[in-house]
Amino acid sequence: MTSAAFVAALTLLSFGIIIAGVAFGSAIGDGLVASKAVESIARQPEARPNIMLFMFLGIGILEAFPIIGIGFAFYIFLVVANVPSLISHLK
Repeated sequence: MTSAAFVAALTLLSFGIIIAGVAFGSAIGDGLVASKAVESIARQPEARPNIMLFMFLGIGILEAFPIIGIGFAFYIFLVVANVPSLISHLK
């Protein structure tokens, strides 16, 4: 195995780990925010509009992190390791 192939393989592995971690973390966070909002609405139904507003704000902030993580993963994939050029050298 050449060093270019090793770098390409490790970059692909790190890309997958970053994407999986971001997706898993975002799913857990969204679930927690939604479940706490439902609990709060069950306790105080008259505060539903305020709770829903803050729930959507919280989920919106949580959904920003996967976008940042995907951008970071593509940055590592395309700029730092330059995997497309590494793969073209392997052929």
